[in-house]
Amino acid sequence: MRKASGATVAMILAIAVYFTLFWGFDALRVLTSPTYGLEDVWRSQFVFGIGSHFQLSPMGLLKLAAFFGTVKLAVAAFCAIHIVDRLRSLASGKANTEVLEGGFILVVAISIASAGPAIWSSNTDLVREQVIQLMLAALGTALCMVERSYARRVVPAAADAAMPQGATWFAPWR
Repeated sequence: MRKASGATVAMILAIAVYFTLFWGFDALRVLTSPTYGLEDVWRSQFVFGIGSHFQLSPMGLLKLAAFFGTVKLAVAAFCAIHIVDRLRSLASGKANTEVLEGGFILVVAISIASAGPAIWSSNTDLVREQVIQLMLAALGTALCMVERSYARRVVPAAADAAMPQGATWFAPWR
């Protein structure tokens, strides 16, 4: 039975740990702050940029910051679920990467939404930070696709080995 290489699995796990720790702590910082993280000027510039684009009131900025904090907490939870599933799969079999890929889709959406105001304000440091997170999510998704392609190659071969010689699959419309 052919499996994805250990390096592929290790990279997926490392990316999941990165987003669990960094986005989880950032989400907890935002959600436990009385101003939902808006007091930290560096990390909340994208909230102010999006808020000025949509002409949000101060209460709207607080709601937007709380929304981004909640989405980051959801991504951290998805990645933590995948880490637990990956550790469980060491004993029982194959890990399900669909939850992690859903988290990566949220990372891509948040990174693109956060990079827009940084680009408009010509803030290269913020753009770099968002591009790094975007590239990590893209790399993680690509590695999940590689792992899934290995799994698809294995399943038909195992099914063909279990069939008797000369038997065909049932297909009424042949």
